Amino acid sequence: MSWCARPYWASKPVSSSSAWRWASSLPICSFGGSSRWSEGGRFMEEGQLVFSMRQCGNKGCRFRFPAAAGRGERCPQCGNHTAVVAIPHNKRENAILHPTSSLHLELLLDNIRSVYNVGSIFRTADGAGVKHLHLAGITATPEHPKLVKTALGADSQMGWSYSRNGVDTAVRLQNQGYRLWALEDAPEAISLYSVKRDMADGRPILLVVGNENVGVDPAILQWSDQILALPMLGVKDSLNVAVACGIAVYHLSLAPSRKPMS
Repeated sequence: MSWCARPYWASKPVSSSSAWRWASSLPICSFGGSSRWSEGGRFMEEGQLVFSMRQCGNKGCRFRFPAAAGRGERCPQCGNHTAVVAIPHNKRENAILHPTSSLHLELLLDNIRSVYNVGSIFRTADGAGVKHLHLAGITATPEHPKLVKTALGADSQMGWSYSRNGVDTAVRLQNQGYRLWALEDAPEAISLYSVKRDMADGRPILLVVGNENVGVDPAILQWSDQILALPMLGVKDSLNVAVACGIAVYHLSLAPSRKPMS
């Protein structure tokens, strides 16, 4: 079965935000189950959309934007014809070689309020090589329909478990030999960037990330072997929890050792 998006005929300029919504909402052209550019373009590979940079031919407009296969032949700003002016590089072909890490890192997301933050952390955790996600309290699980919007498939790749009580989970894993580290701006915290990989002495690390409003549960802080904080150089004294967690897990996963590793 073949189908194709109908051309977009603009009668008046639209806002940039409307243009982006338009560019991302049009259906792609499909020919017998595969999709391709309408002008000398590339086929989809393994179900992945191929994008190009398109530019409006109207010299008074010159709106430039990314568009997926079969989309964007008409400028969303002025309605003029557009042309493919560049093909972004293939990220899979040009990706950096995956570094190896001997660190066993797991996350405890305790009472994270925003389901979108949870989904974002799932995606980051997968990229950083986190082994498992422990979800506790009000933290949404992958069963929540909105989580997939920011997890983008990582929820099906990451192992996870849920408990009603984050303190119980933290103490249980600590008793099993995990190093209990918390990400929190507390008086006794040390800078994240002073942490070396072998400070865990070869034991698995459970990094706790807490609620957006109140932070890590005080009881978990009392049990923690180490409390880590991110230095803040600007006016604001905190970051979005998913952003802070992403910085922390990548640093811990790739941090150097105190001694050169043989």
